[in-house]
This record gives sequence, C-alpha cells and structure tokens, in this order.
Amino acid sequence: MKRIAIIGATGRVGVIHAAACDRSAHIELAAICDINVSEGEKLADKYGCSFYSSIDTMLNELEFDIVDICVPTFLHKQFILLAAKHGKHVVCEKPVVLSLEDMDEILETVDKTKIIFMVEQTLRFWPEYVHIKKAYSNNEYGDIKMVSTTHLAQHPKLQWLIDPKKSGGGLFDLHIHNIDALMFMFGAVKSVYAVGWKSDTKCYDHVVSTLKFNNGVSAVAESSFSMPNNYPFTMAFRIVGEDKTAEYSMSSADYGADDIVSSRRDLLIFENDKSLVKVDIDIEIDAYQQALEYFTKCVEKNEPTQIITPEESRDVIRVILAIQKSIETGHIIDI
Repeated sequence: MKRIAIIGATGRVGVIHAAACDRSAHIELAAICDINVSEGEKLADKYGCSFYSSIDTMLNELEFDIVDICVPTFLHKQFILLAAKHGKHVVCEKPVVLSLEDMDEILETVDKTKIIFMVEQTLRFWPEYVHIKKAYSNNEYGDIKMVSTTHLAQHPKLQWLIDPKKSGGGLFDLHIHNIDALMFMFGAVKSVYAVGWKSDTKCYDHVVSTLKFNNGVSAVAESSFSMPNNYPFTMAFRIVGEDKTAEYSMSSADYGADDIVSSRRDLLIFENDKSLVKVDIDIEIDAYQQALEYFTKCVEKNEPTQIITPEESRDVIRVILAIQKSIETGHIIDI
C-alpha cells in the first residue's frame, strides 16, 4: 500500500480525492497539505491523517510515496517540479499546464528524476466512457459516421478560474475533458476547426470544435462555463455507427460531475429493427478512486502509466492550443 499526500485538499477536487483515498483499500492517505489551515485541519481530522500548511515542511518531515496535486492550474508546475526533486511520484489534476513549454519542462524533469507521473484525466476511468471505448475497440459500432460530446455547466466563480492567465478559462478547464475523451477513443487528431465566445472574464468559456482524426473519424465537441445559474451540469457522448449507436447522458442539479446522488445517468444502445438496450452500469464506481488506485498500482510495480501517458497529456494540450488558434484566426488548423 502506498501513502499519498494531497496538496490543495480543501478545494472541490481535493475534497473528492481525499474521500476517494479514504474509501480505497489500496491507498493510505498520509497527509493533507493546504494553506487553508482551519478547513485543512478539519479534513485531516476527518480522515485521521497528518496536516501541513507548508509543502516544504511536509516533504522534509513526512515519509510518503505520492503527491496528489489539486491546487489551481497556475501552481501545478512549481509543485510538480518540487515533488520530483524530492523523489515523490506525482499525479496531477488537469489541465496540467497551459503551454507546451511548461509541459516539456515537466517531462524533462520527470525523465531525469525517474518518477512516475500522470495527469488525472477522469473520463478515461469513467465507467460509461470505458464501456464505449471497449465496444469501439471491438468494432461493435461498425464504420463510424459521427461522434459528438458535450459538457455544459454553470461557472464555478472561483477567482483564479476567471483569470485566463491562471486557468485558461473554460477552454482549458472544461473543454479539455471533451478533447481528452475523444483522443482516448480515437487517437491522434489530424485537424481542428473551432468557434468560441469570451465571457466577461476574458476567457473562452463557450467553445464548439470540430475534430478530424488520423483514423478517419470526425467529431464535434461543445463545452460551456456560461450556462445560466439554474442550468444543470450536463455531460453527453454520442457515437453513431453503421451498425449501432451509443448515447450516454448525465444531468446533475449540482455544477459538477461528482454529484452522483442527484444525477441522472443513462447509457443507451440503438440498433435498427431491435429493441432499445439500456446498459447496466454500476454508477457506484468512482472514477476518481479508479484513477488514483490505477496510479498507485503503477507506482507499486514501478511501471509507467498506460491508460494515459505523459506524452498523451502533452498531445491533449497541443490540440487545445490548436483549438484556441482556430478560434482566434477563423482557420482550420492542421496538427
């Protein structure tokens, strides 16, 4: 069993990760590290682990194996490099960084220090997406006609998230889920064309992109942080094939995909002249827990991650940057 310390644990994602570690029989939550002392101490007390307000103190005093980075995006690189310097394996929330230059610096450090590194792209562990990916790999859908994917949400209104230099806005923070899910399914992207709208935050918070993949598949992705404040969090994925069509949809009263209790989730299979099939998916499966357990097992085996590699995470950033360029120029961008 490997010991994990979570940095930025009192934020939304950090709380989710702490709960996932506590539920897991394969992970020991060693510490909470956060500048919010009162909330951080409460969380540490809840899970019976250590609390630190300083990452430097924690790295120098505590014995543990993995740093789980859940701080805001603009802080990711400095904490990844610091953890790697101390020989800690690193799992980091998406988007890992906002530029290829920063990503390349991280990958160079990862290679030099020989740590295991993974960007936690949750949809690669989400049970419905895993089911669709497996069926596609088995050619159950036949020739693919079209694919579409959607993430629509209210804006979380976090101060750092409304600063494009710190978060990249909805393009990086939300649209990246769509793009990563599509690349998980279909591989390398050949070209992109996109349109987007900037909100009053100066961020591209509503984006629609069209992607063509090297394998011939085409897809449309839409994401928005600009929905009305009474709009439910909505996530969808549709793959239309010559033989079958699969459609996944999720709607939640809250603004995040982690709200399992109030959410409605359906994965439906449509086939000509056959009855509609509703796939029985265990919605109690926690994708966040699955991702952290997978990473922990890779660390135990001293093996690089395969479900998502650091190089694939770099490619996702490259595609997001191409989408931004397409929005700004009005042109198709070849990749």
